[in-house]
Amino acid sequence: MLLPILQVHSEDLSPYAIVCGDPFRAEVIASKLEQSKELAFSREYRTFVGEFQGVPITVVSHGVGSPGAAVCFEELIKGGVKTLIRVGTAGSYSADVPPGSLVVSTAAVREEGLTRQLVPHGFPAVADLDVVQALYEAASETDGLVRKGITVTLDAFFQGVEEFPHRKYKQAGALAVEMEIAALYVIASLRGVRAGAIVALDGYADADLREVYNPHTDVVAYAVEREIMTAIHAVIKLHAKA
Repeated sequence: MLLPILQVHSEDLSPYAIVCGDPFRAEVIASKLEQSKELAFSREYRTFVGEFQGVPITVVSHGVGSPGAAVCFEELIKGGVKTLIRVGTAGSYSADVPPGSLVVSTAAVREEGLTRQLVPHGFPAVADLDVVQALYEAASETDGLVRKGITVTLDAFFQGVEEFPHRKYKQAGALAVEMEIAALYVIASLRGVRAGAIVALDGYADADLREVYNPHTDVVAYAVEREIMTAIHAVIKLHAKA
């Protein structure tokens, strides 16, 4: 079956998919796999397949923001993917988890607009517990700080005249903010599949990103490398328990 937006055939996909925003990060992730090959590059959706320790893995980019990412998640699930792991970056809410740290998202605050059109207001965006545990165990085996907890999903990246809700979520104990995880978790719940996410922190959420945002540092690059290998090894752990 041809998936019309991703422009790939479902029979070429594996049950495990690692998803990320950047099409070129998808290429980097795929480079860690054996026998990797690119299947398609349609819009922001770049798809690779390969394997690691004999386990087939699909890698797909989903672009920036929940609506476009949701299209990717839905088509992957339609194509037979049963476990999705998002690898991305996020802004930290605390000096205790500085840039370069990793956060495994156990649940996401739905501060975006997409999921309001999919489920009722009170419906939670929650990760699969087995995926969370596999990610946390794999991340803990790397050299660097890792935490697990609640993340926040927003639509806006740069601030306008409305105040972002960072203060209240920081006080409530959220660890980081990004732009797609809530959509992933809600769609996974709706479609009956597993999902989890790990993010590398690339700055602080309450900073003026128009002035200070710079994810291109050695500290962040190392964290992204850590999270990529964490996601791959998490797939291996999940497959071993299947």
